[in-house]
Amino acid sequence: MRIIAGRWRGRKLEAPRGETTRPTSDRARETLFSMLTSRIGSFDDLRVADIFAGTGALGLEALSRGAKHCSFVEQDRPALEALRKNIAALDAGGEVLARSVLAIPRVERPYDLLLLDPPYKSDLLHPAIATLTAHGWIGPASWIAIETARDEQLDSIDLTLEADRVIGKARVTIFHGSG
Repeated sequence: MRIIAGRWRGRKLEAPRGETTRPTSDRARETLFSMLTSRIGSFDDLRVADIFAGTGALGLEALSRGAKHCSFVEQDRPALEALRKNIAALDAGGEVLARSVLAIPRVERPYDLLLLDPPYKSDLLHPAIATLTAHGWIGPASWIAIETARDEQLDSIDLTLEADRVIGKARVTIFHGSG
């Protein structure tokens, strides 16, 4: 697993052993960021949140492409260890919130881009979206990119659907704004 583009292009990322953390494939990440670039243009100066961060690959990719800040939310200990190692190896900075997305703090202003990669078929996505919205993380101008299993349906999410694409075993869906 490597950073696809930007200042850290080609740099390897560490992943924890075992099956608990499922990093986004390079192919899915490349497709996702291509879809985002065609909609938001530059990542320069964006405030990003990587929710269910795992190794941090999504947030680190955004930082590599010019985002000014990323908040990483992860609660799994082995994933947190890999995430912190990846941030340190790239000297990436950012903020690591070692907790469940359902226990996030309220923020003063919404993030520009939220990247969500919950465990497939875990029933965590809808409560996470509700919590992120209620705590001010998602606002009218926010972009929300979600990776799920290819057969998971997101019909009941109260956001504006912008794009939806299946990539192998994954589905990448992009929404805009709060409901």
